[in-house]
Amino acid sequence: MGTMIDSFFPFSATTGTITVRVAVSYLPEQSHPSLGRWFWAYHVRIENQGEATVQLISRHWRISDGLGKISEVEGEGVVGEQPLIAPGGAFDYVSGCPLPTPEGSMVGSYMMEVSDGSQMLVAIPHFPLVAPATAS
Repeated sequence: MGTMIDSFFPFSATTGTITVRVAVSYLPEQSHPSLGRWFWAYHVRIENQGEATVQLISRHWRISDGLGKISEVEGEGVVGEQPLIAPGGAFDYVSGCPLPTPEGSMVGSYMMEVSDGSQMLVAIPHFPLVAPATAS
């Protein structure tokens, strides 16, 4: 099973007992290259391999486009929730990122609160956003 998960989620980062996995898809139907807009969906799975429940409190993203412009995005939770992830459990969500260039990248972190009240910063792996050559 591990191999299947790794091939579906090619990017992963582990911080302590939390693993964040990411898979990316280019969405041609939401992209308009002639108008300078390319769009990707990214599927994130957060796995809790620890013995304590954790809650995702906030996210911080650093998004770079193909021209080297960097935007920082911060916010509470993900997709409108602050999910609790039980020991041995996982939380999946899908979100999207538009760019003004056919390539770029994302990297970031989540602030998690552990059931004992402590907080931990969890790394989101760096992953490229690349449109297929036919989409230029």
